Amino acid sequence: MTNSPSGTNQPATPATEVLETNECWELLRGVSVGRLAVWVDDHPDIFPVNYKVDHGTMVFRTGEGTKLHAALSDTPVAIEADGVNSETGVAWSVVVKGQASAVNLTQDVLDTIGLLLFPWEAGQKDQFIRITPGQVTGRRFTVTPAVTWWTPLDDAPTARSE
Repeated sequence: MTNSPSGTNQPATPATEVLETNECWELLRGVSVGRLAVWVDDHPDIFPVNYKVDHGTMVFRTGEGTKLHAALSDTPVAIEADGVNSETGVAWSVVVKGQASAVNLTQDVLDTIGLLLFPWEAGQKDQFIRITPGQVTGRRFTVTPAVTWWTPLDDAPTARSE
């Protein structure tokens, strides 16, 4: 326990660690699922994607539809991935912001196929999309135990809906 400025004893809050870019890429290589944020018409939308890191870019496969058309618009995209070590309680989150483009050149398509990128969802996913980053940010932190947020009201009886 540490003495807070208000004079009350509060548990020490571990600092959030800002990650270096090379460490962000290393973490991204260790997982294969992220969330792609795009702008669709007049609102943001998020899609889960299976991706691979490829020479300082990120590549995913998709089929025709909203995700493909939104990703290939002139509006930048973001992709976020994260992880947590259940034994240590240390978590991380990395966000890549940049421009998405279709992989069209024959050699680039052949190289991309070699990434062994397998979407989880069935269907025709013959479009390869590459995100070229403009910004890569990440952080690492210790997950706060749930009891930290507990209040006596959490155990209070609630009215049942009939």
